[in-house]
Amino acid sequence: MRKTTILDLQQKKGRDEPITMLTAYDYSSALLVDGAEIDVILVGDSLGMVMLGLDSTVPVTMDEMLHHCRAVARGAQRALLVGDMPFMSYQADVAEAVRNAGRFLKEAGMDSVKLEGGQEMAPAVRAIVNAGVPVMGHIGLTPQSVSMLGGYKVQGKTAASAARLLQDALALQAAGCYAIVLEAVPEPVAALISQRLAIPTIGIGAGAGCDGQVLVYHDLLGLFDKFQPRFVKQYANLRQVIGAALASFRAEVLAGQFPAGEHTYPMDEAELAAFLAQHRDS
Repeated sequence: MRKTTILDLQQKKGRDEPITMLTAYDYSSALLVDGAEIDVILVGDSLGMVMLGLDSTVPVTMDEMLHHCRAVARGAQRALLVGDMPFMSYQADVAEAVRNAGRFLKEAGMDSVKLEGGQEMAPAVRAIVNAGVPVMGHIGLTPQSVSMLGGYKVQGKTAASAARLLQDALALQAAGCYAIVLEAVPEPVAALISQRLAIPTIGIGAGAGCDGQVLVYHDLLGLFDKFQPRFVKQYANLRQVIGAALASFRAEVLAGQFPAGEHTYPMDEAELAAFLAQHRDS
């Protein structure tokens, strides 16, 4: 089994071969995603909502991200691994951004990091890349900045805002990003950006014109229903399946049907007789 590399992604773009990317947050999900031969696994700060029950990605900490990244790294052998840099781990100070990015590789087994923002993040991206840490960019709807964006809204709907997104993408490419996530961007805008860039784009709610597509693991499998963006396609409803299984377990325990004989461990008859004889009167 060969490890997916950044060069592989670049070559896929050159061949017009779509790139696949999914999130994973623990060992078991990483095993499943990796086993499906997904190209890239993102340990996203979306874990704040789907794993930790938070209302947004903003409260997620470096320690929480590194904890989940380590678990994913134990389960994934094939995919390129991307650790999501959490809010305020890279925005305030370039030197701190470099140190935190390095921790994802040194302590958590990631192959690269992802950070949000456009032209304003170019200096941080350049410094992180110069320190030897590959960076994936993220523009359009950037969840860490959702308050400034006025909510979870499509970005690039006007000619002026679409032009800014293109300039952001070009600035991130020039700073050294090896790929860029485009989130909640009109399809024609995302397609044009993808054509203009030499590096791959990964779309989420950005249409088929991107070089690849990403979804959140829990959204794809129907495990999270607090809200569902327009761009989500639910490939299974595991919430319903799991709920039925849990209800069946409870019902069988209450009815005395579980555990049955095949779920218990036998004992040698002579040893059992000796044990009962010894303790019958006690």
